[in-house]
Formats: sequence, C-alpha cells, structure tokens
Amino acid sequence: MQWQILPAAQFPAYAAAWQACNQATLATPLLAPELVQAALDHLASGKELLAICRADGAVAAMAVLTPTRHGVWASFQPSQAPLGFWMHRADLPLDRLCARLQESLPGLPLVLSLTQRDPMLESPPPPTAGLAVDDYIQTSGISLAGSFEEYWQARGKNLRSNLKKQRSRLQREGLDTRLEESRREADMAAAVADFGRLEMAGWKGERGTAVCAGTPQGSFYRAMLEGFARRDRARVFRYWFGTQLVAMDLCIESDDMLVVLKTAYDETVPAALSPSLLMREDCMRLLFEEQRLPRLEFYGRLMEWHTRWTNEIRTMYHVSFYRWPGLQRLHALAKQRHLLLERLRGRPATTPVME
Repeated sequence: MQWQILPAAQFPAYAAAWQACNQATLATPLLAPELVQAALDHLASGKELLAICRADGAVAAMAVLTPTRHGVWASFQPSQAPLGFWMHRADLPLDRLCARLQESLPGLPLVLSLTQRDPMLESPPPPTAGLAVDDYIQTSGISLAGSFEEYWQARGKNLRSNLKKQRSRLQREGLDTRLEESRREADMAAAVADFGRLEMAGWKGERGTAVCAGTPQGSFYRAMLEGFARRDRARVFRYWFGTQLVAMDLCIESDDMLVVLKTAYDETVPAALSPSLLMREDCMRLLFEEQRLPRLEFYGRLMEWHTRWTNEIRTMYHVSFYRWPGLQRLHALAKQRHLLLERLRGRPATTPVME
C-alpha cells in the first residue's frame, strides 16, 4: 500500500484514473472528474495535493487534499461540493490507509479529516484508537420507484391541497405554468446566467453569495455543467409563469441518481404561489414518468420543506484520523466543551469539523 503525492495541478493527467476509481468505489456524480476539475480550476487555493494509493499494483484510493491549518489536512471540499474529494476500496481498512497517507504528506500531519461522507454510498468505518466518526448533518433523497400517482398520494394532504390551489389561482389569472429542460453544453452558460439573475434579485444578492457569471462560483458552475453536458449528464430545469422565469434547478446525474445541486426562485413572486414547490411537483412527475433513474438526491442540510417531499432521511458523517491516540482524546474533550457552550448559548449543538 503506497501513496503518491502530486500537485493537484496534475489532475488532468489522472482524470481517467480518477473516473475509474470513482466507478469502482462510490460511483457518484459528485466525484466525477468534471466536478473535481472545475472546483480545482475556480475554487481552489493552489495548495491542494492529489494523492493516489496503489495496492497490489492497482489504484486503491484517490483523494484531493488541502491543508486547513498547521498539522491538519482535510479532503478538499469547497462549499459548492456536497462530498469531500476522497474515495477508497471498501476492502481496505481506512485507518491503515490514513496512517500510510500521513507518512507521505509533507511536514508532520497530526490529523487527517475526511469531510461529509455519505452512509448511502459507504458505511461509517468502525472507530479505532486513532480514528473517530462524527455525525454531521441530516440529508434526504427520494426513491423513484412506482408511479407518480402513488408517490403523490403518499405526500401530506396540505402539500397536495396547497399546490392545487396555487395552480387554480394561476389559471384564474391567465398564467400558464411550464417546465423547460436544458441538457446541451451550448445551453449551460445561459443557464448559469439566468440562475444568477434569480439569486441576485433576492437575499443572496444582498449578501453577496449569489451565483454570478464571471465570479469564481459562477465560473465553477458553468465549467462543471458544461463538462457534464458533454456526456449528456447535465440537466437544468427552468419554470415559468407565462413569460416570467420564476424558478430553476441546476442538476447533474449518473446512471443511478439525479442530484439537485442548486435551486433558485424569483423572490418578487408572492410567496403564496410557491414557484419552487410547483416546479418540484412537475419535476417529480417527469422523473417518475421517465422511469430512467432510481433516485433523486438533495444533499443539502435537511430543511422542513424536504420532509414534505420525502421521509428518506440519513445522517452524513465526518471521519478524523489522528497521528497519536492522545490527540483524539484531547479533541474529544474539546468537542464536548464546544457542544456544552453551544447548548448554554441556546444554539443548535452541531459537531464542528476539526479545528
């Protein structure tokens, strides 16, 4: 079991190996080379490293790592990426992989943090004297088995009734609703620009966090979606009230799932009309009728509105590997103190990533 450490700028030369490793391990669109390359090009600091582990002459694990502070390395994961950039063969002990990796990284790495792991894709590893597993956030998805009618009747009466009333109101006002789908590479730049205009008109625009064409975040989404579109794996949904664009989804897919990466809606539309919920209903109907993909995934932090659409909820987790078991005990005490202080301040008690 040997690790090779390279500057992440060399990722293009290993993109094919990365894709093969992804398909052999997690098989998720969230670790596709198109997403990783776009993140490195537009969201990275330049300090990232590409790590490749070979066992018995074959690639057994790959990761993009970044230093987060002195002595601490983590899987690279910008906020736009739902999973940390790490994957490994399930038959290899994770603690051994991490120990050998620490020996290969520059300096004296004390802690290695693997962020936002998905239990649907890989079961949490058993804790050891140097390896800790911490719950992170709850997230949700939807199984697309059966018919849309069966799925829709299983939803709450309030959701079904409210959306029916909203559609009736739009009809009385002479506004037709329309779901439009874009998949071509040539359409992605305009899609990101339209999405940015929706976000800029709302609270994200006021806070400066909106997706804008030409910014690092906007450039990331454009490059990533164009890369997926070249393989017919990008899907952008636009929703219209008459001639007014009122909501959008930016999505990517694999053979096994559609992932909703970003949703935006026109905040000038009366909240009672719920354009994003109406769009979601029409999208779900389309996906069930296609019978092509088994799952839809949200991957964001579980919100109240998610629970109206699904009861399939799971908890993401972090993995931390410590060079010495004593560091693990010290960090456990620090986390307990952090959680106690958060409770005393009346804040939600969430486990922090390695600090």
